[in-house]
Amino acid sequence: MRPRAEAPRYVVYPLKERALLSVSFFEETQMNTIDKAIVLTLNRTWRAIGQRTVRQAFCDLMSGTALAMDIRYAVDEDGAADLSGPADCVPVSWEQWLELPVREFDLSIQTPKKALRVPTVIVVANYSGMPLWRPGVTRRSIYERDGGICQYTGRRVGWSEGNLDHVVPRSRGGLDSFENLVWSDKGVNTRKADRLPEEAGLRLLRKPRAPLPQPVFRRIKDLKHDDWRWFLKY
Repeated sequence: MRPRAEAPRYVVYPLKERALLSVSFFEETQMNTIDKAIVLTLNRTWRAIGQRTVRQAFCDLMSGTALAMDIRYAVDEDGAADLSGPADCVPVSWEQWLELPVREFDLSIQTPKKALRVPTVIVVANYSGMPLWRPGVTRRSIYERDGGICQYTGRRVGWSEGNLDHVVPRSRGGLDSFENLVWSDKGVNTRKADRLPEEAGLRLLRKPRAPLPQPVFRRIKDLKHDDWRWFLKY
């Protein structure tokens, strides 16, 4: 069995760096941006491993834990950027990031001295692992595991038309586990009641099992920025 990858470790920042990331460093009107998780995090092989708030990303850059991805786009003769695909992607240090100009399509933070470009992607410099995600036992995770298919009839059943069914009823010692829960049509679930499937004349399509661990990037469903498209491959 392959060992589970450890999550990247982030440092505790010195007082000076924590002060730079305090409320006084940024304008109050920008606090909504600074605390939004809109920065995609990559390992050093450029595979997505999570997302960070802008504040966390700046701290990672200042400490040297991470590099910011300078995503460069070609510019036409009129000065308009071609955002259909990057011309180049270059990881840069915090010092280098401070010197980058803020383009018209960039998010930015206004500091007391200058406007600072907000990174959309950072690279954890010394981490090449891939953290795994193990879903909890929830209605959503059972629905997704079974693909919204009633496990007794084989019919696709929507979120509002289906429900969880305990293969072995709780009244008979059944557990709230992946191995004992399936997605079921509400009508079928009601008819089965507190019986085993065979007692109700039903047969499971397949034996229920726990989902396999998934790379954490598969949890990222909502692209917080168009730049993320170039690094998320499902």
